[in-house]
Amino acid sequence: MFNKIKENIKFAALAAPVYAQETIKITSKGDDFKALENLTVGSIISGAINLVLVVVALVFFFILVVGGLKWVTSGGDEKKVGAARAQITNALIGLAIVFAAWAIMKLIGTVFGIDIFNLDIQSFQ
Repeated sequence: MFNKIKENIKFAALAAPVYAQETIKITSKGDDFKALENLTVGSIISGAINLVLVVVALVFFFILVVGGLKWVTSGGDEKKVGAARAQITNALIGLAIVFAAWAIMKLIGTVFGIDIFNLDIQSFQ
């Protein structure tokens, strides 16, 4: 039983790289899913990068707003003001890191001609 499972895993491991380079073909009768017909691994990766950057920027912005609210509601307590100031500083550093990562990706795209935000991985077929 274990040998059969091991053989199936070996087969899946050998076949997986072949499937990763193919374009996913999805056909539909209507125009609702027309954009999904030419879905590639590169477009999935670039979409994930864009999504992660947006989500992380929103999270740090939310942390910044919460830190500001903590500062306003601290009532002059030095410990609460210090904690709120530290939270605001950390949120600003996080936002700076996110925007620096975005700028570095744009710079890589400009210098090397690799558009990471619109990635297209070529296959060898």
